[in-house]
Amino acid sequence: MTLLKTTLAVTGLLLAAPAAFAAEDCGEVTIAEMNWASAGLAAWVDKVILEEGYGCDVALVTGDTVPTFTSMNEKGEPDVAPELWVNAVKVPLEAAQKEGRIVIASEILKDGGIEGFWVPTKLAEENDIKTIEDAMARPDLFPGAEDSSKGAFFNCPSGWACQIITANQFRALKGEEKGFELVDSGSAAGLDGSIARAFNQDQGWLGYYWAPTAILGKYDMTKLDLGVEHDREEWDNCTVVNNCPEPKLNEWPRSEVFTAVTKEFADSNAVTMDYLGKRAWSNDTVNELLAWMGDNQATNEDGAFYFLENYPQVWSEWVSEDIAQKVKDAL
Repeated sequence: MTLLKTTLAVTGLLLAAPAAFAAEDCGEVTIAEMNWASAGLAAWVDKVILEEGYGCDVALVTGDTVPTFTSMNEKGEPDVAPELWVNAVKVPLEAAQKEGRIVIASEILKDGGIEGFWVPTKLAEENDIKTIEDAMARPDLFPGAEDSSKGAFFNCPSGWACQIITANQFRALKGEEKGFELVDSGSAAGLDGSIARAFNQDQGWLGYYWAPTAILGKYDMTKLDLGVEHDREEWDNCTVVNNCPEPKLNEWPRSEVFTAVTKEFADSNAVTMDYLGKRAWSNDTVNELLAWMGDNQATNEDGAFYFLENYPQVWSEWVSEDIAQKVKDAL
């Protein structure tokens, strides 16, 4: 059992014990509002429940996977990262746990996250594209590069861990030699917009994406087979390392998506840790919420209130009856 899993198991045992906390014990909490939809939604759900149910004073701060982890590890802030995709920071995260700087509160996505390279299902079926090599053999099917003679291979926005991973995978695939250009999507909105535009224009699209997301709920996409197994040593020592000199194609592992907190915060905020230790939801639930948010141009705050109003059977399991009633009264 890995250190991550061991810590999570121990945390769960501790949180299973009966506890009664006064709301005033909560105090101030800083939570990272990551700049992708599911994480931003989670941050706002935590904010509303902790403020209305427990009387906490919650401040949200802008975050990204690597910068947020680095700040928590080196500066002890923010207190909480609700949705930390740990594949890109597994080694330093395990070190931070071992050395007593960061604690795993829960696995927020119960069935884990999904990452990989995707193409529209219709295009895949029409052109018999099943693997990444099948796609790389047809740059003509994937417009969108600045150089119109090349195919577009869409990367993640700057600051996201997947940007480094995708760049290394692209070089391992010899993307440039095969007639592709690695396209910087610029932002989460830019990445989503490139997919929406491809579907609206009935064109091909190839690049990195993940679940749970509204995009994969709205558009029929196929995850390509990379044709290789996951190599943990290669992943930790090269795949996630910026500008690794000789990257090899490497399958994504099942993405463990945790709620991480600083050790200082965990030790001094039992009331918050009790809640965070029980707070987890499924990809299906999150996909439904993100689809609603997309259809209604809703903010993270809107999505949080929609969830609390319409999914009490999910979140009421995370809190006591009296806390649940306080939250319901505030809606």
